[in-house]
Amino acid sequence: MNNFWRDRPTLVTGATGLVGGWLVKALLTEGADVVCLMRDWMPQSELVRGGLLERVKVVRGEICDQALLERALGEYEIDTVFHLAAQTIVGVANRNPVATFETNIGGTWTMLEACRRNPLVRQIVVASSDKAYGDQETLPYDETTPLQGRHPYDVSKSCADLIAYAYAVSYDLPVAITRCGNFYGGGDLNWNRIVPGTIRSIVRGQRPVIRSDGDYVRDYFYVEDGAAAYMLLAEQMAARSDLRGEAFNFSNELQINVLTLVNTILAMMNSALTPEILNQTSCEIRHQYLSAAKAHRQLNWQPRFNLATGLQKTIEWYRRYFADEQ
Repeated sequence: MNNFWRDRPTLVTGATGLVGGWLVKALLTEGADVVCLMRDWMPQSELVRGGLLERVKVVRGEICDQALLERALGEYEIDTVFHLAAQTIVGVANRNPVATFETNIGGTWTMLEACRRNPLVRQIVVASSDKAYGDQETLPYDETTPLQGRHPYDVSKSCADLIAYAYAVSYDLPVAITRCGNFYGGGDLNWNRIVPGTIRSIVRGQRPVIRSDGDYVRDYFYVEDGAAAYMLLAEQMAARSDLRGEAFNFSNELQINVLTLVNTILAMMNSALTPEILNQTSCEIRHQYLSAAKAHRQLNWQPRFNLATGLQKTIEWYRRYFADEQ
């Protein structure tokens, strides 16, 4: 949509995260007037390293502070909200379930309630996850698959997803939900995630570590495709009231196990190292992948990157990152 984002007041929560940084960059490229909610100072984040912070307005505080959110929405006359703020690490969620529930569930209802009280907000995109579906016998997940998370992170996403739907149908709030596969891309500084952790190990000449047995299957999704999908959904919501309360899977529709992914990265980086398999994973879904047929059909969406091109761009980003550290 030509000029849709130009000067549009847009709030991004979770802007220092992997997807948030790339989303802010894409919004600024399109001319949006971006406001970021930030809790912690993260100088290594893409938001800071990429010089994006100097081009946005920053609200400092917690996602569960409703008064703060209402002030930010009102003072900056926010039109569009991207709610990405969350605790995103499965292992951290398993160790700290209450903090995860407070952020992922409480933060979602706090954000939506603040939006409900502000008449200027016209589009809200809530980032859920494929983890919201939980363990399922029938794959791939589509949007009719029940939300039945069982472990702390998965449950937090199931709950937040349902809360977003409740606000849409009960209060006619203009909210839609995204469910994406495992994001990867440059700017992810959570080194216990498989892609950045593997690349860092290879750069340092160390064997990459696989926490699981290597057979866990995931649906990997490049971060720039994710940012573009979020923006497309918001654009479509502005023109179509029928998208309120709708959820969309965004995915390359791949099934790839962790060991294959690590070996692919090793080959792309011309490394002779072999992975160290710890087989220590618990409380995680073993097999996941998504159908994106609904997004193709209703939003005319297509990914721009396949796994090979996405990994190549990711490896290049980390090579530059580690070169700058020296």
